[in-house]
Amino acid sequence: MSSYTRALVAEACGTFWFFFIGAGSILTVAFGSGGGLLDIALAHGITLAIAISAFGALSGAHFNPAVTFGLAVAGRHPWARVPTYWIAQLVGGVAAGFALRYVFEFAIAAVDKTHLGTPALAGTVTPAVGIVIEALLTLFLVWAVYGTAVSPLAPPIAGFGIGLTVMTDILLGGPLTGAAMNPARWFGTAVPAGFFDNWYVYWVGPLLGAAVAGLLIRYVLAPPPDLKTPIAV
Repeated sequence: MSSYTRALVAEACGTFWFFFIGAGSILTVAFGSGGGLLDIALAHGITLAIAISAFGALSGAHFNPAVTFGLAVAGRHPWARVPTYWIAQLVGGVAAGFALRYVFEFAIAAVDKTHLGTPALAGTVTPAVGIVIEALLTLFLVWAVYGTAVSPLAPPIAGFGIGLTVMTDILLGGPLTGAAMNPARWFGTAVPAGFFDNWYVYWVGPLLGAAVAGLLIRYVLAPPPDLKTPIAV
């Protein structure tokens, strides 16, 4: 197996892991575990942190089409590899969705109530506002990915900072949009649930936020290529 094929398998496996636990936590809360938003945020954030640490050396551990896109805009990921990364992430996401559908067959009320954990807009949130929220949350996520994992000045904290960013984004955005920050996160559960309301919010918002983050990284935030140590302040 080539290193690139191994990277795509890692992307699919990591995405599956992240979504199965993350969306699964929404289902367990809906089923009556007694948990709430904090439990869901922790499940997403901690799982992502561990999955990034496990697979980062193989693929960069994006697990998110928006992150892949944002890093490509920033000049930190080859454009030629964006489509195959997206395919791997979507495949892993859908596999997680169908696995959850099978596992939670006993809790059909929770599946129907949450649309299998698919992100959705709150009743008072318009699609336009939803796009802005998803864009901003994704902007923060791509900044965290660059600053803690990609930058030559990144601290050696593996996926910890990225997982914490997802957790805090969910604490704010979860009740508003579901805080997907990730087209594959929406797609992975929407397909087996057959729930496609406001689908464009979860593609336009994250990709827009990732593009803005990538441009800011490329032209403002990135250090000179030869800079390997922090600037003294």
